[in-house]
Amino acid sequence: MPSIVKPRVAHPSLARNEIGLTIRDYEGSMSTLCAGCGHDSITAAITRAFWELSTPPHMIAKMSGIGCSSKTPTYFVGGAHGFNSAHGRMPAIATGANAANRELTYIGISGDGDSLSIGLGHLCHAIRRNLNMLYLIENNGVYGLTKGQFSASSDPGSKSKKGDTNRLQPIDPAVLALSLGASFVARAFSGDKQQLVPILKAGLAHQGFAIVDVISPCVTFNDHEGSTKSYLYTRQHLHAGFVPPANEILTEISPSGSTKITMHDGSALSFSKVPVEYDPTDRLSAMTYLKAHEGEIVTGILYQEEASPDVHELNKTPATALSKLPFDKLCPGSVELDQLMATFR
Repeated sequence: MPSIVKPRVAHPSLARNEIGLTIRDYEGSMSTLCAGCGHDSITAAITRAFWELSTPPHMIAKMSGIGCSSKTPTYFVGGAHGFNSAHGRMPAIATGANAANRELTYIGISGDGDSLSIGLGHLCHAIRRNLNMLYLIENNGVYGLTKGQFSASSDPGSKSKKGDTNRLQPIDPAVLALSLGASFVARAFSGDKQQLVPILKAGLAHQGFAIVDVISPCVTFNDHEGSTKSYLYTRQHLHAGFVPPANEILTEISPSGSTKITMHDGSALSFSKVPVEYDPTDRLSAMTYLKAHEGEIVTGILYQEEASPDVHELNKTPATALSKLPFDKLCPGSVELDQLMATFR
């Protein structure tokens, strides 16, 4: 449990959205993540997006797996439904929940380990089914919850806290999603709230599977030899297990050219926004653009297709949520079942 509890009293001057709620009504518990973690910046952006969309909290379903990223749903929209699933299995749980009640707004929070390693197969099939949900990958390139091993998105040449060098090629979730036919693909940086909030709002409004890869710096394990923010340095110079606080990395990515952003460990990443003339409706062009800009982290809505049928259209489910249908509709009897089975013979 967090040692500090947020006060329930909101300032009377706080702005209210279309349903009369303040942004405080979309907050959750106090974060227990490391000070300066990029995931907390994402939490703030999610909170803002739901508030601006005036989504009723009781109509939101928050899903997660295992990892630092999967703690995030605790920190926003405390009045929403939530389910913390097994490692990598969140898409399967979200599929079942969505099948039962299509009226809720689904958001899944995952990490590069939860999605691109143990959960890769489940992610691929959620994309393939075009499940109607916003799927966020909080991508920090390490297994933060288990002390900083390489993840499936770690860059070649990057070093672990033990000094090991990663020699494996990374899985790019944006390229993966494009190749699998995802109907909405975007990438963002946790520290650029001005860009991230509109992307999240677009993903929430999308009918189908909207995947957003958010680069989110790990203040604790995004380290290299000689780093003063590494786990090893901390153990040697400060109290065992103590992580020195750091400021969140905040910036605004330039609309033209590239923007270099220094991470907590002293390394630098190069970000660039898609240009104004970029066409997000051409899947092949999106993949070609990403290929042409290897070495840079391209942010923005990379691909969007609104005509693609979602999982309910594909399965011809009723407009009413299955959870609200009477029993005689869900179980029409043996005669109806025999007629259905006859269509498969």
